[in-house]
Amino acid sequence: MSDSKPLNPSTPPTSTELIHHPYEAPAGFKAVMPGVHKASTVIFENTAALRARQWKDKSGYTYGLHGTPTTFVLEERLATLEGGLQTVLAPSGLSAIALVDMALLKAGDEVLIPDNAYGPNKDFASGELANWGITHRFYDPLRADLLPALISDRTQLIWLEAAGSVTLEFPDLLGLLRVVRRHPQIKVALDNTWGAGLALSAFELDPGEGLTKGVNISVHALTKYPSGGADVLMGSVVTRDEALHLQIKLAHMRLGLGVGANDAEAVLRGLPSLPLRYAAHDAATREVAHWLSQRSEFTHVLHPALANSPGHAYWKETCEAAGGLVSVVFDERFSSTQIDAFIDALRLFKIGYSWGGPVSLVVPYKLSYMRSLDSSIQGNLVRFAIGLERPEDLIADLEQALRASVLRT
Repeated sequence: MSDSKPLNPSTPPTSTELIHHPYEAPAGFKAVMPGVHKASTVIFENTAALRARQWKDKSGYTYGLHGTPTTFVLEERLATLEGGLQTVLAPSGLSAIALVDMALLKAGDEVLIPDNAYGPNKDFASGELANWGITHRFYDPLRADLLPALISDRTQLIWLEAAGSVTLEFPDLLGLLRVVRRHPQIKVALDNTWGAGLALSAFELDPGEGLTKGVNISVHALTKYPSGGADVLMGSVVTRDEALHLQIKLAHMRLGLGVGANDAEAVLRGLPSLPLRYAAHDAATREVAHWLSQRSEFTHVLHPALANSPGHAYWKETCEAAGGLVSVVFDERFSSTQIDAFIDALRLFKIGYSWGGPVSLVVPYKLSYMRSLDSSIQGNLVRFAIGLERPEDLIADLEQALRASVLRT
């Protein structure tokens, strides 16, 4: 026990002896996975160290909320994944979106959001941002030619999302960037969850014409593909600009946002297999999407790699991968009751939100409740998140559910 006073075996140790035990494990331990460090309090060697140490550049540790070795490692690996230089972690993908809004916008500013964006992003703008005197407008991400008319001196932030939430239209990313990059005051944030940092290089998107490349911010719901286990909630905000990163990081600190060490551990465990899993989701989804496109029950099969899917040409400009989501719009001859019966008849597909885990999921949507602008996609939509099951088994499940429900007219 080093030079500590030996304990008398006949005398139970006191709480003080247990708390201030002198033993420390030797340094130099290395393993495949990074260590899991849990802390609210961080111990300083002396008052000089307490006063001198700061956390903004990862040169030291001050408080658990500001980072531990575990979260620092995860942040650095995510920056590499997305092609950025800095990362901030948030408790969920939505909190990462809200953090960007709150860090960059003030009363009197305006934010532009694609009409097919993740619903809670739009709701946050309609609710909290509006209450704080920040206005918003929705735009058509397939019509870059219409965007200039929406930009004003008040516009400070424009969100992109690829592909669009639920309906999976792929935006004209390069065309939108060509418009926005002519306005240096505007920051561009991309919800890059669908692409997982693999389908496209957010910071290298080149609009041409000598304009600045890429987005300013890439936001990622780590809940999805990076975790891969359907058991973690977390988000990230990745940047390449130190001043912008610090602006977001200070807002992050003031809001008291943090993530649990075990959740960080789970994402770190998922990252090495992310490219393999994403490729498997992608391949299986293309197979399922092709099968769905042959069925007469659907008027639209929405998947960026399908030639008839909205924005397919824009997808080909920037991507090779196409992710694990596919949506269908049922022919109007089928009622909502029949469509619900189809969903309930599925055996392998489970009913639930989110995606990126091993189990395939299904959710119905009413498009009339989700869009503000006119769209060619109308009706009753069902979104499938393709997991890691064999695609032929998923297709068989879809076929039996159609026979058992929708085809009964």
